[in-house]
Amino acid sequence: MSVMCCTPRILPALRPVLLLLLLAGLRSGQAAQRPNIVLILADDLGWTDLGCYGADLHETPHIDRLAAEGVRFTQAYAMSVCSPSRAALMTGRHPARLHITIWAEGSLQGPTNRRLLQADSLHDLPYAEATLAKHLSDAGYLTALVGKWHLGDGNHYPETHGFDVNIGGTHWGAPQTYWWPYRGQGRFGQEFRYVPHLEFGAPGEYLTDRLTDEALRVIDRAAGKPFFLYLAHHAPHTPIEAKAEDVRHFTEKLRPDMKHRNPVYAAMVKSLDESVGRVLDHLKQRGLDGNTIVVFASDNGGYIGTDRKLGQAVPVTNNAPLRSGKGSLYEGGIRVPLLVRWPQVTPAGAACDVPITLMDLSVTLRGAGAPASLPAAGVDGLDLSLLLKDPASQLQREALYFHYPHYYETTTPVSAARAGDWKLLEYLEDNRLELFDLRNDPAERTDLAKESPEKAAELRTLLHTWRQAVGAALPKPNPDFASRAKSGRGKAG
Repeated sequence: MSVMCCTPRILPALRPVLLLLLLAGLRSGQAAQRPNIVLILADDLGWTDLGCYGADLHETPHIDRLAAEGVRFTQAYAMSVCSPSRAALMTGRHPARLHITIWAEGSLQGPTNRRLLQADSLHDLPYAEATLAKHLSDAGYLTALVGKWHLGDGNHYPETHGFDVNIGGTHWGAPQTYWWPYRGQGRFGQEFRYVPHLEFGAPGEYLTDRLTDEALRVIDRAAGKPFFLYLAHHAPHTPIEAKAEDVRHFTEKLRPDMKHRNPVYAAMVKSLDESVGRVLDHLKQRGLDGNTIVVFASDNGGYIGTDRKLGQAVPVTNNAPLRSGKGSLYEGGIRVPLLVRWPQVTPAGAACDVPITLMDLSVTLRGAGAPASLPAAGVDGLDLSLLLKDPASQLQREALYFHYPHYYETTTPVSAARAGDWKLLEYLEDNRLELFDLRNDPAERTDLAKESPEKAAELRTLLHTWRQAVGAALPKPNPDFASRAKSGRGKAG
């Protein structure tokens, strides 16, 4: 009876407190339900370098397991070199719009003996760009980069773009060596390179393993807070170095009929695969796998040259059946592996054939972790969440565009557009067009530009309209090339 008499007098005073507690509980519950995000990016890993994409010499059981537990994209695209892809991944904006179209060091000075002078490209990701890390940090996530950054100098390091933690990220695009202490000079001229925050290692320690160690520590130190872990491996970028026992294994496995021929590279891919396995196992051991989105991708197509500085004569990798490799806007240079496992969203073992880009990942992950943060004007990526739920659905997109107004081992300056199954390349030295039907010719063997001039003209109009809309920088004629050519000293473009 006394309880009933007191209740009407106590409740009015408690109502504001109870309301605050209820709201706090709701917010806490919402925070707990927000997914952790682990984004693992390989460097220069080719489209067919994984078992789940048809590799023969390489062994990737852990990455293949990830594919079996989520969605495997068969037509995912990056840019053709690293810094532009990383900028697109962080911002959801096209590198041509950002004016970051070549790797950071390459932006400082281009060749002066070619027909064109390369287009201007920024060395640093501007502060004004709102990165995925910045959005997630504002939403209460612990944000950490472990590994490669390559988006600016010390004044533009990850800490200035929304990352709470930066382990190893610098302005350099490749390490001096994969062996501790990961420092030295000679490979890149007299420049001294190092990977910071990896002190107190031991001789024989391997960079891919150490970065994984650091990534697991980040997961542990999140201590219940939602986290965004960007594990940006240097592997399998040059220098092509790997553990001796793994090299022996693939050397003994190599057969004449295999398309992949480099046992050292295969060993690097094996270490990368082991890293993915360790991350997946650690999430499971910590009871986090049911609330963690895991994404695995590469930043561009596989490098098809040789690592001459280590005396290796065998090409690093082979992107067949795709044409060419890193730097090129043929499929071998821009089509990449992409796997997504999102608990309660992605069906297990599904394949998606819809063409998508790394820019889409930025928008999708931003929506998963910070749904109240809507994409700003000028964001080029699309939200993939519905496609991830139903890989047979479609995206409303007119075309995909690529722009590389620079020189590389595999290409001269070039732009490209893909609309449906048709793909057009426009080479900027002479405005030459190449047209391919990717549905029937994914290897891009048959140029249909002369056979289908109307389709070529249609895609060329799309490409030119897009370049103008995003303010894409173009290369300029080299005045010294003409004088060199007249004197017989010019190099063919």
